Amino acid sequence: MQNQHEQYENARKRVKQKKRLYFHFVVFVLGSIILTVLNKALHIGEDFITNWYIIVITIWTFLFLLHIVNVFITNRFFGKEWERIQTEKILAKHDKKVAKLEKTVLKEHHIQEEITSRKQDQQVITIIAAAAENNELGKDNKLIWHLSNDLKRFKKLTSGHHIIMGRKTFESFPKALPNRTNVIITRDTNYQAENAVVVHSLKEALTVAKDDSQPFIIGGGEIYQQSLSIADRIELTRVHHSFEADTFFPELDLNIWREIAREDCYKDEKHNYDYSFITYEK
Repeated sequence: MQNQHEQYENARKRVKQKKRLYFHFVVFVLGSIILTVLNKALHIGEDFITNWYIIVITIWTFLFLLHIVNVFITNRFFGKEWERIQTEKILAKHDKKVAKLEKTVLKEHHIQEEITSRKQDQQVITIIAAAAENNELGKDNKLIWHLSNDLKRFKKLTSGHHIIMGRKTFESFPKALPNRTNVIITRDTNYQAENAVVVHSLKEALTVAKDDSQPFIIGGGEIYQQSLSIADRIELTRVHHSFEADTFFPELDLNIWREIAREDCYKDEKHNYDYSFITYEK
C-alpha cells in the first residue's frame, strides 16, 4: 500500500541518517585518538610543525578507504544487514504507535457511531448559541450582554423541543424553561432538578430526545465541544464586540460547517451591539 511504502522509505532515510551520524562519530573518535597518540607518545608534530598536516591527511585518507572497503565491499561495517535490522526496529516502533492511536480512535468512533445510530431519519440535532467576536459565551455563569431579539429568537426556535444543557447552564436560569423539555447533563448521580430530566452523558440525553425531530443543545462550552461532531446544524448569534469572558464557544472548522443563512442586525435603543443571526449546516 502507498502509505506503507512511504513509511518504509521514511524509515530507510532515518537509518541512513543514523548511519552517517555513527560513521562520522567513529571516524572523529578514532582520528582524535590516533592524533593524540602520535602527538603525546611519539611527539609527532613537535619537530615537524610545517609538515604534520600531511600525516593528518594520510590518517584520514586511510580511515576513509577502510570505511569504503567495509561498507561497500565486505558489508561488515554498517552493511545492508545492519540497515535492515535498524529499519525493522523503526517500523516496529511506528506500528506500535499506530496501533495505540487506532485503538483510541476506534473507541471514540464507536461512541459517535452509537449516538448517530440513535438519531431518527428526519432528526436534526441543532446547537444554538450566542457568541461574541472571540467566541466569548459568558462570565461567572452569566450572559455578558442582553439582546432582546436574540432571546425572542431562542424562545421561538426551541419551544416545543428538548433543550439539552450542562448543569451550570441550567442553574443560570431562574427555573426550568417553560414549553420545552429541559434535559440536564451532569456527572453528579444524586443531582435533582424540578421540571427537568437529569442524565449523565450526551449519549443518554439524545436517547431521551430520540422522538424529537429537532433537539437543541444550548450549552455550556464543554457540552458544545462534545456536540460538534454529532450536530447537524448550528444557530449562532454572533455579537460583534469583544468581551472579558471565562467560557467560550468552540472554534468552527469552516471546511466542515457551511453558512446557509445570515441576518445582520444593528444596535438600537434596545440593543447595545451589532449582531448577526447565522445558520450553519454540515
